[in-house]
Amino acid sequence: MKKSIRAIAGVALASMALAACGGGDSTGSSSGGGGKKLIISSDLPLQGASKDASDSTNNAIRLYLEQVGNKAGKYDVEFKTYDDSTAAKGAWDDATCAKNAADHVANADEVAVMGTYNSGCAKIEVPVLNADPNGPMLMVSHANTNPGLTKKWDAGEPEKYFPAGKRNYARVITTDDYQGSAAAQFAKQKLSTTKVYILNDNQTYGQGVGKAFEDEAKKQGITVLGNEPWDAKQTSYASLFTKIKAAAPDLIYLAGIYDNNGGQLVKDKVSVLGDNTAVKMMAPDGFTGYPELQKLAQGEGLYLTFGGLPTDQLLANGGAAKKLLDDYKAKYGAEPATSYALYGVAAVQVILAAIEKSDGTRKGVNDAVFSGEGITIPADKAAIGKEIKIDPATGDTSAKDISVLQLKAGKEAFVQAQPVS
Repeated sequence: MKKSIRAIAGVALASMALAACGGGDSTGSSSGGGGKKLIISSDLPLQGASKDASDSTNNAIRLYLEQVGNKAGKYDVEFKTYDDSTAAKGAWDDATCAKNAADHVANADEVAVMGTYNSGCAKIEVPVLNADPNGPMLMVSHANTNPGLTKKWDAGEPEKYFPAGKRNYARVITTDDYQGSAAAQFAKQKLSTTKVYILNDNQTYGQGVGKAFEDEAKKQGITVLGNEPWDAKQTSYASLFTKIKAAAPDLIYLAGIYDNNGGQLVKDKVSVLGDNTAVKMMAPDGFTGYPELQKLAQGEGLYLTFGGLPTDQLLANGGAAKKLLDDYKAKYGAEPATSYALYGVAAVQVILAAIEKSDGTRKGVNDAVFSGEGITIPADKAAIGKEIKIDPATGDTSAKDISVLQLKAGKEAFVQAQPVS
């Protein structure tokens, strides 16, 4: 998801100094202070196609923590990063997510986790953090959009993620039932789509957003010609698209993440079905923020949806979001590679507010989010420029935005805000 913001040497050195207790190959940054030290962490894919997005998100969090003096109420806050990807996969990895979850629990001073980026990884980690005998341990995601983490979706969801019988998972981004539906409505209303072929990456996120798109497309009167998985290990999808071509779709919807060989998929779609004017192509936020895709000639014209507001809209809206983005550019020399970076800060704001209201224990931090009035970040303070109110019953956010973007001249251009219904 995003353009290269390589770690600045000073940041890297500070990070290396913190690769301490509990974590695997993670890094971090911190500052001192007179209060009790609590550790908060991020859990992101730091290798593969999502590396740039994750680096930007961690850098934005470091910047924000510096600006608040690495403090939350009377507590000093240290930031530690975990990598949930492997070089071999170039993406998030099930076994690494499981190990990270155990490491979070084992790190005695750690009280909350920001992440994960991928919903499938969250579904592995949340139950482990939930069963922590000193917790539950709080997780707040900036990017997980699969509905089942917080609401009824697939069988047993969401209850199976909370074995302790109490919630410990929240997010500051809206969910794929909204994203998939909004995308289908845009396809019908603005692209005049009549026949769509859906390809999903056969993962939790891709299957979920593909199902949401399919259900709404049918309601909109769009003929769904198919919804089948693509094999991320294939070297060519020419035969797949040759089969699809016979059905004559006017839209291809790619439900999944770019990490799963999305570049080859886009190339072969254009090779067989023509450019994205001849047969339009659309994808969810799993394809947003990848510099490689943005530079890909065959990506020109691709429509994208994002479950929030993109960076250029946050800048245009001014306020706390613009200030943070301006400060980010001044410190790192470029804008964040991903629109998710500020949502990462928003998730940290929820965690810091919970720490401030707590007694400094994992249980106390989690209780601050899931009891009483929960956590609200006012609009004038929120990193995304609008109020963030976490529902203590579900962990979902009150901020529900879906943006439609389009790849133009190597950039993700804002098209419109799609109403959520």
